[in-house]
Amino acid sequence: MKTYRHLYAQVWSFDNLYLAYRRARKGKRGQEPAANFEFDLEGNLLQLQEELATKTYQPGPYHSFYIHEPKRRLISAAPFRDRVVHHALCNVIEPIFERRFIDDSYANRVGKGTHRALDRCTFFARRYSYVLQCDVQQFFPSIDHAILRGILTRYIADGDVVWLVDRILKSGVGVLSEEYEMQWFPGDDLTASLRPRGLPIGNLTSQFWANVYLSELDQFVKRTLKCPAYIRYVDDFLLFGGDKPTLHAWRAAIIAFLITLRLRLHEASAQVYPVTTGIPFLGFRVYPAHRRLKRRKGIAFQRRLKQLLAAYAAGAVEQEQLDAAVRGWVAHVSHGDTYGLRRAVFQANPVPRRLNP
Repeated sequence: MKTYRHLYAQVWSFDNLYLAYRRARKGKRGQEPAANFEFDLEGNLLQLQEELATKTYQPGPYHSFYIHEPKRRLISAAPFRDRVVHHALCNVIEPIFERRFIDDSYANRVGKGTHRALDRCTFFARRYSYVLQCDVQQFFPSIDHAILRGILTRYIADGDVVWLVDRILKSGVGVLSEEYEMQWFPGDDLTASLRPRGLPIGNLTSQFWANVYLSELDQFVKRTLKCPAYIRYVDDFLLFGGDKPTLHAWRAAIIAFLITLRLRLHEASAQVYPVTTGIPFLGFRVYPAHRRLKRRKGIAFQRRLKQLLAAYAAGAVEQEQLDAAVRGWVAHVSHGDTYGLRRAVFQANPVPRRLNP
């Protein structure tokens, strides 16, 4: 197993920090934090470079808020300068792990994404009779820092890079504490409740480290269970098979394996069923021959569309913003059999006349 050293100078090099800034600002140039950083871009990058090179860098406080779609989740966003550092770190270490990820892991990876995952789900649904559907309880709040650090240091032998990893991990301790309901595992004593855990969902590093963490599961499913048809998107994953007993045996093995990562399945919903009943996955219900949008997804968009149209009529939203929202939704749901739904939604919600044209 190859380990990597002498990486840290690459992280704080000016060229890498500038690339990290460009990636961090994508889609955010009109927002105040990004604009303030850009106002003195060279000075801010040089300051970050100095702090990283001398190991005096200290992450700032998070801004946290809840979202409610598809379920209530706490999003914690780091300050913009910290997001630049996250990109700088991932620019260097992500390629080391990317080549170790399986092809059928689809979240937060270049060239992957929800639509490719849905296509792969359809591909397997046409070739296998049954599916085992699983997801992890409290995934991001449950990620154990000691276990994650152990996985990372198997490959990264640069102590300075590990220092930066530790700095970022420590900055997120406590952010998700109210979201975590204590889980006890075999051999735990009272000190288990003090183990640092949890990754803020809004961080780029959190998304990358989530893939690193569950890559252990991916390798177990592919190498030990030898499941030929497996898909994972963050902590939602599917195993396909030709008979129920095999899938039930894999379910039991996965439950046991996840304990080594201090994770638990939602066992009540981890069920084996025929693919012909439809597989609820990534906002759609996937059948072997077609794909439907989940009803609550259509309702949620109609609610949002009504709000946008009202804001447009009042002059609070411009035509470009309205068009972008509609085009984005249409492009997404077009990956299912949704022509009738789209026609019904837009017939029921025509664009109103602006009050102040």
